[in-house]
Amino acid sequence: MSQFHGLIVEDSKMMRHMLAQALSRIPGMTVVEADNGFAGMRALASQTFDIVLTDINMPVMDGLKFVRHVRTTPRHAKVPIIIISTEAAPMDRDRALTLGANAYIQKPIQAPEVLSAVQKLLKV
Repeated sequence: MSQFHGLIVEDSKMMRHMLAQALSRIPGMTVVEADNGFAGMRALASQTFDIVLTDINMPVMDGLKFVRHVRTTPRHAKVPIIIISTEAAPMDRDRALTLGANAYIQKPIQAPEVLSAVQKLLKV
């Protein structure tokens, strides 16, 4: 039985796969993937997640709008969110954290860095 449910919101299929592979190293983790913020919102409407990883730059709905929507939905307001983005400017990081992200990881990513952030937020 699954112990943790993770949502990956990322428009790059390759990056989604890489993140899913990293999360699969956590025992009991199941992962749902979405290719933009709108698809991520649909996933959140149908189930509960323990952690969300999202990109910023995506079509349809970007990651910052997605984070804002998640934080204004009472059911998901406290779900930990990790932003994973190519945006390197301190103001991008600050904006994401101000909107409610719990962590910010700059691409290119390393699986151990992602795993460490997820484990810290899930307290495992």
